[in-house]
Amino acid sequence: MNLKKYFIRALHRLQKGPGYTYKELLVWYCDNTNTHGPKRIIKEGPKKKFIWFFLTLLFASLVFWQWGILINTYLSYNVTSSLSIGFKTMKFPAVTVCNANPFKYSEVKHLLKELDRLIEAALERILQPTPGNSSEKISPPLDLELWHQIPLVLIDEHDKDNPIILDIFESNQTAGGNQTAGGNETSCSHQGSDNCTYRNFTSAAQAVTEWYILQSTSILSKVPLQERIRMGYQAEDMILACLYGAEPCNYKNFTQIYHPDHGNCYIFNWGMDEEALNSSNPGAEFGLKLILDISQQDYIPYLSSAAGARLMLHQQKSFPFLKDQGIYAMAGTETSIGVLVDELERMGYPYSDCTMNGSDVPVKNLYSQYNTSYSIQACLRSCFQNDMVEICGCGHYMFPLPEGRNHCNNEDNPGWAYCYSSLRSSIGHRQICIDSCKETCNDTQYKMTISMADWPSEASEDWIFHILSYERDMSTNVTLDRNGIIKLNIYFQEYNYRTVSESAATTIVWLLSSLGGQFGFWMGGSVLCLIEFGEIIIDSLWITIINVISWCKGLKQKRAQARYPDAPPTVAELVEAHTNLGFQHEDTGALPGDEVLPPEPGTPPPNYDSLRVQPLDVLGPDSDTE
Repeated sequence: MNLKKYFIRALHRLQKGPGYTYKELLVWYCDNTNTHGPKRIIKEGPKKKFIWFFLTLLFASLVFWQWGILINTYLSYNVTSSLSIGFKTMKFPAVTVCNANPFKYSEVKHLLKELDRLIEAALERILQPTPGNSSEKISPPLDLELWHQIPLVLIDEHDKDNPIILDIFESNQTAGGNQTAGGNETSCSHQGSDNCTYRNFTSAAQAVTEWYILQSTSILSKVPLQERIRMGYQAEDMILACLYGAEPCNYKNFTQIYHPDHGNCYIFNWGMDEEALNSSNPGAEFGLKLILDISQQDYIPYLSSAAGARLMLHQQKSFPFLKDQGIYAMAGTETSIGVLVDELERMGYPYSDCTMNGSDVPVKNLYSQYNTSYSIQACLRSCFQNDMVEICGCGHYMFPLPEGRNHCNNEDNPGWAYCYSSLRSSIGHRQICIDSCKETCNDTQYKMTISMADWPSEASEDWIFHILSYERDMSTNVTLDRNGIIKLNIYFQEYNYRTVSESAATTIVWLLSSLGGQFGFWMGGSVLCLIEFGEIIIDSLWITIINVISWCKGLKQKRAQARYPDAPPTVAELVEAHTNLGFQHEDTGALPGDEVLPPEPGTPPPNYDSLRVQPLDVLGPDSDTE
């Protein structure tokens, strides 16, 4: 079947009456559509026709503009937060308690002996700067190897334009030149090389603390983990008494983990090996009561300047990041902590960039070795440690290590302190980690109300210390005092909990209703009008296909005429030529069956090309209305 004829018949079956030209199709649409404006364009006079055409075009533009705004609002995936309050029996939070001092000084003194002598000599020179002081006057001589790796220097800023930098253990003074002088004391990482950076401090107390932490980190990183655990505070020495609700407990109900910042830490109700405990009732009588001994007399003098217990409330099976989220409990006090629970429920992609379990986060979680759940704090620290291992060649002592890697120390990695300082102050690396890590979609936060009182009182401290000393040391002598004892009360204030949940600000129902409302308000249309518009587009495509086929056929005919320039004979000419041929047979007297002699020499042959028959255009332009 002819292709054009097929399309014409198909178009005719699809619609009765619109016509087969764009103009006829447009007139039919305007006359039959349910949209109000186009009808008036073809029915009104010339002046009103122009006005209605302008108004229809204007309002159609407004509709598309409003549609664009609505679709863009929907695709922005905004959320709204709702607050609801509920009442239920809740799981008691996991409670992590640590000593502010990571190690007993009596256990690590032999490791820090040279470092302590070095810092004591430095403090003498800071407090009594005398020209000519040198390490040779001290017996036995100081080991300045640690000092030269990360020295402390003084900055004399009497002349602001030309500050003088003085090494504490050197007698010569050097002009600061292009050095940045921002304080009274400064420390330089990796002195004597091109990678030297100065960190300025306004107080010697800050400079000494930071310097001591860096040096002790290098020393302790070479100590095996089990040895570090042994040098820390043991549970049976630290946890003197425990009571949960009406049930007694002891140090065996706590799970021990090693925390680089605080040494041995102990977690109650972590939920790793047993089911999490529920709180039977709100109030102080149904919470957790602890009595701790922090043994302040055995603190490392230059490492821990704060005394007390560090504690944190967190979810079960989550790692405690006490340095960021923990609180201190002061020695010689009873600290009461009332807890309120906030539950956060975030929507996932595409409404917010959160994760359920961290499986879609590109950062390898180094804290998974503790079998803990994902948290953004774990992700940020893992990202920093991975970058440090890659850039510096070793990992920082305060974070877990990737498999097969070692912690940094001054012997194996002389420039690690400079590399660590540069990486920590790099905004670019920090931003990469922030962009890579995600918040958890569901989170539980514990809001604490803290109150304190002196404990024990002067009237009762004598018998309390006697009993606690006897229970721990089996001695009638008092081995405890106010400077080392802490009492904690942790409980739910009430069973009311708040849930902050996110919901989509725009839904597909909102989008469709808003699109329909704008279309109906400006054009008086509905969904059926859109279907009519789609129908007219399909009809236009059919007409376009038909026109393309006609154009291709006409182009083919033109090429054939260019190849054969002579006009093809008509039917009458063919009949006449056939008749004349018969007459020639009669004139020669030859019968149809007789042999015909060939033409005489010089007679031109007949032009058979002129006898070709031109095919008739049965479906020409006049037959298109079949």
